[in-house]
Amino acid sequence: MKKTYDATDRKEYLEGYAMGLNPFLSLKRKMSKATIAGFKSGRIDYEDRNGRISNGIPKRIVTEKILEDFLIAGMFGFDIDVEGYTTFQINTISKWYQSGTEKYDPKQYDNLSALLNRDEIIMSIE
Repeated sequence: MKKTYDATDRKEYLEGYAMGLNPFLSLKRKMSKATIAGFKSGRIDYEDRNGRISNGIPKRIVTEKILEDFLIAGMFGFDIDVEGYTTFQINTISKWYQSGTEKYDPKQYDNLSALLNRDEIIMSIE
């Protein structure tokens, strides 16, 4: 889809994008070109993180937020739990985690620890 600045097209594109990210959605309505373009873009993003829909829908869905959490875990050197994720998802998560570990700075954890202690926040590792 060409870049458009029309408010209606943008709204329809974003609605389509959100539909593309939802693998449980069944489409039953007629969609505009903007909605279809958004849907395709959302589906591509979903499949980049979770694998092809034709291979089945995983128990746990990987979102941008979850990948950012794994990146941050890598940056602080935290252990991660990948139970319940598919092999495809674990490969994606590993790339983000590895990217975080490459940015790992031991002093950063000390700064976080000092901040948490100052505000009397207790971290529990279970």
